[in-house]
Amino acid sequence: MSQTEECLKKRILAVDDDIIVLTRISSILRNDYDLVTVNSGMRALKYLELEKPDLILLDVRMMQQDGIETLRKIRNMEECKDIPVIMLTGVESREIVVESAKLGVCDYLLKPFSSVELLKRVSRVFGQEEREDEEEES
Repeated sequence: MSQTEECLKKRILAVDDDIIVLTRISSILRNDYDLVTVNSGMRALKYLELEKPDLILLDVRMMQQDGIETLRKIRNMEECKDIPVIMLTGVESREIVVESAKLGVCDYLLKPFSSVELLKRVSRVFGQEEREDEEEES
């Protein structure tokens, strides 16, 4: 892949405290996207102070600081408040879905997820984003 193509890849920040999940996400997305992985909400926030990804995949249940608390902090960061977020979780919880929706997540994906499902959700976010950009230009 050329350096130009590399620069055009959308950047995704994947946040999960489970290395197996991060490895799986990486194996699914690394060919099509510029993927950055971190294993805690605090590391995600530090990364976001320096860089702005195009999408965040955020685990709900993590040690120290859970995904909901991390998302609250992201939404309070001026440069990051509009970044699309897909929440990842192994637990179906109405309360978490409602809280995530209040914080403006664009999707919610249950673990374990299939490669096809993850790619579909990510593509949907970027497809929607590109359509909005085209509408603004019209």
